[in-house]
Amino acid sequence: MVADRGRGAGAEEDVTYLNASGSLWFSPITTRLGSPYAAAGGGWTRRSASSMDDDSHFGTFEQALGWMAPINDKTSFRLEARNVLNVQRTHWGEANKADQQYWAGLTFSLGGAPKDADADGVPDKKDKCPATPAGATVDANGCPSDSDGDGVWDGLDKCPGTPKGATVDASGCPKDTDGDGVYDGLDQCPDTPKGATVDAKGCPNDSDRDGVLDGLDKCPNSPAGAKVDASGCPIDSDGDGVFDGLDKCPNTASGAKVDADGCPIVVTERETELLDTGMIRLQGVNFETGKSDILPESFGILDDVGAILRKWPQLQIEVGGHTDSRGATAANQSLSESRANAVRAYLLQKFPDIQAAQMTAKGYGESKPIAPNKGAANLAKNRRVEFVVLNKDVLRKEIEHRRTLQK
Repeated sequence: MVADRGRGAGAEEDVTYLNASGSLWFSPITTRLGSPYAAAGGGWTRRSASSMDDDSHFGTFEQALGWMAPINDKTSFRLEARNVLNVQRTHWGEANKADQQYWAGLTFSLGGAPKDADADGVPDKKDKCPATPAGATVDANGCPSDSDGDGVWDGLDKCPGTPKGATVDASGCPKDTDGDGVYDGLDQCPDTPKGATVDAKGCPNDSDRDGVLDGLDKCPNSPAGAKVDASGCPIDSDGDGVFDGLDKCPNTASGAKVDADGCPIVVTERETELLDTGMIRLQGVNFETGKSDILPESFGILDDVGAILRKWPQLQIEVGGHTDSRGATAANQSLSESRANAVRAYLLQKFPDIQAAQMTAKGYGESKPIAPNKGAANLAKNRRVEFVVLNKDVLRKEIEHRRTLQK
């Protein structure tokens, strides 16, 4: 509404001018310096003067062009040129009187909020990131934050504590494609089979190195070298109790008793003697006359004994040397000791898997003859080497255990 009171031209009189109008605005662009606009509308005008008997009332049609420059969120500086066409209510066809008005002033906004195009709570005028997605958390400059650095803004991120480097979905939650508990992007073995146990890097373990991963391995402690099936369990094709891959005799006949290598056990006459009597007595071990040097023709018989003893590592064996009665007693005693030690040394060298602690050597000289020292045959019987089991209780238990297995 506009009200004016003043003097008419030429004569002194009081003039009153009242105007009330409304307009529709159109502003095509907005710049940092302000906005141009156009307006059109209508209103009502009243004029009265001291020289007039009656007030004059008019309807108005109005058009305006202007510029609005913001000063702050509530106040703008305004320049406007307006044309006001006055129309008398009883003489519409004679509407030819127009007023041109030029305005400069301040426009104040009452109520309302500053423009915030992206609705992030920071007015456009201060917003350095004006296209922030709805719901994202922003700082004082209107820019969104991403605390865990996963590419999904805070406020939109449903998993805000994602480990650095993990691959996330559109909601900001980490992915675990192979389901091993290690996130994609951090998983160095991304195609781990489902159910396999993995380390911190997402790579599966194979503790027994049988080619079947832990977690999928139904026999996780397979011996090294044993062949296994798809479940990680050792295979024993010939059913002898020794796994394939470790079985040195893989086609053993069904029911045959085998040794630790999976080969059939052949019980020799001397082994039977050991098991039955707790002793092996050799009378064919020959030495150089009066010496402890073993003659080569005796190596074979000693090798047979060594093959038996290595099969019984739990037995304590005494190698006993015996002589006939010819010669001095002291000399015979010394000779028997040196010959017993020579036999022990030969076996330990020839069979390195026999532990030195398993065998002791002792000389008996001529003190324990098994035949009268008369005649060549009896003297030969007394010149002998005996392998005697010292821990016979262990031997008995082992014999009983083997008999149980054979049933």
